[in-house]
Parts: sequence; structure tokens; C-alpha cells
Amino acid sequence: MTLMYPLVHVDDIPIEKMEEKEGWAISEFRLPISGNNGSSTTVFHSIFRPGSTHAKHLHTNCEEIAVYLKGHGVVGQGDDRAEVKEGHCRLMPKGSTHFFYNETKDEEAIVVGFYLGAKSVEDTGYKFCGQVTEDDLKMQRQGLSEGILVHLDDVTPEKMDEEEGWSITDFRLPLGKHNGSSTTLFRASFQPGAVHKKHLHVNCEEIYYIISGHGLAGAGPDRVEVRGGHFHYIPKGVEHFLYNLSDSEPIEAIGIYIGSGSVEDTGYRYLGDVEEDDLKITN
Repeated sequence: MTLMYPLVHVDDIPIEKMEEKEGWAISEFRLPISGNNGSSTTVFHSIFRPGSTHAKHLHTNCEEIAVYLKGHGVVGQGDDRAEVKEGHCRLMPKGSTHFFYNETKDEEAIVVGFYLGAKSVEDTGYKFCGQVTEDDLKMQRQGLSEGILVHLDDVTPEKMDEEEGWSITDFRLPLGKHNGSSTTLFRASFQPGAVHKKHLHVNCEEIYYIISGHGLAGAGPDRVEVRGGHFHYIPKGVEHFLYNLSDSEPIEAIGIYIGSGSVEDTGYRYLGDVEEDDLKITN
């Protein structure tokens, strides 16, 4: 059966051929979600091996969100520099020069990110602004005065209402209108048996990425197994859920509510429990 809202696994996405002379010295750069999937927002998955970088650049047409899932490195935003590691989340404003550099000698970095409201890299208004120099790396790393940089360890878990379907073990909102972002970024942890029950968002699209774990995703009539590496695009108004089927392994996920600065702004509507019939896979 053909799925109406198919998942995309990062391993099934070809590596993009980006121009190194335009600053794209990224080891592997993939675009699992874009306008080709019906999304208003392009999603990227980047692997930076030791010494690789996305050099100084900006986007004239969109903000960018990046989530650092593995490794560490140095980032630049305008004239500021900061160190980032696994767990950092970042918002880069439209028109602001920025970069990432993996300065380690033996550890790769993995970054998942979102070009908000841009259906392709071209639509972002990408402009190359120069290479990362030794002087850039010698600058003091005292944090960023532009944009937002926050670590998940510093974000308090939300108290969500189980009666509204939120049977999620740990749900955090590192980015949202509470700290100046017009799009909400969430990090969710589902222990074995945990579920975000059937619901929809009247006002926004949602995109989520499964970092690790195994479960069942529902979207409209679709019922499909998910595992680490899957991306899922959920259009506005489509019923969906996520269920951890494992007896021992949590699901770890990140996602965004595009253009909604809070859960309330998404137009969240609870639609009911996940029933036995919902657990029958359709693919």
C-alpha cells in the first residue's frame, strides 16, 4: 500500500554535491525533507568529519535552526564565537553571517537543521561570506549576542497534560517565542510504552526526526514502523501519533512546529487514544 505521508530515512537520501568554493566543506550533506515533499521548510542532515566546516555564509530569505546531535566544535555568529557540543540548539537570524567548524582531530560531528520557510537551499538566499581563518578560531568564545544558543540540559521539561494525549516521558522546548523564536523546537523522550496519542495541529506543519529508538508512527491512514534516522513531515491538519513499541529502548526525537512559537499557537487538538487496530502496520 502506498503511504500518504511517507517517512524518509537518512540512509536512503543521496549526498548532495555542494560547491566547496562556496563554503560547503561538509563531509556529508543530505536534504531529506524539502519542497519536493510538500514542505514549506527544508531539512538538512550534516556530518562534519575532523577539520571540516561550513564556512562563513548567510541566508537573506530565512532563519535557520541547527541541533547538534554528536561531537563538538566552534560556531561563529557575526563577530561572536562560541563552543558547541551534543545537546546544543541554535537559531541563526535571517541575514546574519555564521559558520560551524569541527576542530577536533578524531571525532565527527552530526548536525540536523531546518531552513525555515525555504523550500530549497536556493530559496534560502544563500551567500558565501568567506573562509574560517586561524584568527577566527583564536577569538574568545564568550557566547553569541545574535540569535539563540541554548543547551538541552538547561531547559526545564514541560508539564504536559496526559488527558490531552501527552504521555511523553520528557518533553522540552529549547526554542520558541519564550526566547525569541517564531518556530518551536522540541526534544522528546519516549520510554518503553510511552505515546503521544492521536492529535493534529490546525495552524502549522510539523517535522520530526527520530534520533534513536524504534516505534510506530501514525499519520492520516498510515501506520508505519520508525527507527533512528527517520524523518517525518506532517502537513497542517493531519492526524498523527507516535508510539514506543520497545520493551527496553527509549525513542529520542527532535522536531519543529513551523511558524508557531508555542504549543498553544500550533492549534493543538487531541483526537483520542491509540487503539489495537492502530497498531496494524500498513506498509
